[in-house]
Amino acid sequence: MSTTAVKKVGILTGGGDCPGLNAVIRAVVTRAEQLEVEVLGIRGGWRGFLLGDTEPLTRVRTRGILHEGGTILGTSRQNPFLEKGGPERVEAAFRAWKLDGLIAVGGEGTLSLASKFHERGLRVVGVPKTIDNDLSGTEVTFGFDTAVEVATSLIDRLRTTAEAHERVMVVELMGRHAGWIALHAGLAGGADVVVVPERPTTIEDIIKVVLLRRAEGKLFSLVVMAEGALIQERDAKEAHLVLQNQVPDAFGRPRLGGIGAHVAHCIEDATGIESRVTVLGHVQRGGTPTARDRVLALRFGVRAMEALHQGRSGVMVALQADHIVELPLDEATRRKTVDDAWLALADVFCEGPGR
Repeated sequence: MSTTAVKKVGILTGGGDCPGLNAVIRAVVTRAEQLEVEVLGIRGGWRGFLLGDTEPLTRVRTRGILHEGGTILGTSRQNPFLEKGGPERVEAAFRAWKLDGLIAVGGEGTLSLASKFHERGLRVVGVPKTIDNDLSGTEVTFGFDTAVEVATSLIDRLRTTAEAHERVMVVELMGRHAGWIALHAGLAGGADVVVVPERPTTIEDIIKVVLLRRAEGKLFSLVVMAEGALIQERDAKEAHLVLQNQVPDAFGRPRLGGIGAHVAHCIEDATGIESRVTVLGHVQRGGTPTARDRVLALRFGVRAMEALHQGRSGVMVALQADHIVELPLDEATRRKTVDDAWLALADVFCEGPGR
């Protein structure tokens, strides 16, 4: 399709909310108007296709949203492939709204659906969004920098109360399969223990570090854990997740949460040392994005709009060597986990349970 045929594009934001989503929307709309392209916002992620929930987007509508958290389009984890006739309904809406392309902003789940619709013939360009920073195609995703800043600030605050009361403070941070937030925030916050999904550990190993610090004269400890960290029970062959909710989400993934409370209870029960847990949870997702996340989101949005306008589909924009590039969606959405080099760096400053 020639570029002159691109007259109207859609944009949706799917999955968990993330600082910087509104910056992407603003960038897409601003560049689209310069290219004389109309933008239709699909509300609530892929659910908007099924419900016919849309909103025309203009520069006037998106004025002043750059610094705002969340997304003016709303979001959901709806998977149309789990609905009877869902994919066909999405395609019918795409045609009825006379879209020449779609920009899908999201993480692994949202972009995997974008790839499926590209294979079914829709023109789709992806924008990577996840605070977890676990998409392989891009060096970093917007939202990650904000999440790490928020988590580090929390750890700094907890340090003072931990020291005053000689407690163990366990901090549970987001991170399903990848421990990037816990690793970076733990390093920046001077944690004694950092536990990530990539390296299973035992309760006994964590307690060993706590007692070692006490023997060295440090009467408080900071334990930072990703919510998806795996605990290896004594004499068990496999490590496991600690879950409070056994009901999976729309993509069949377990709903994480509870590992921090479990570890804090085990430490106090085994040592008698007062142990408290703080779960940062959705605070990591909300609020004002950092300057770095805003600028990265703007760059992604502009490039995504230009890619559609130039007739490309089935690609994701990404950051590589400080340049915005385009990669095939199926290649770019592979999971990126904490590698051995990063784990070795953590081991320099933390005891690294599970080594």
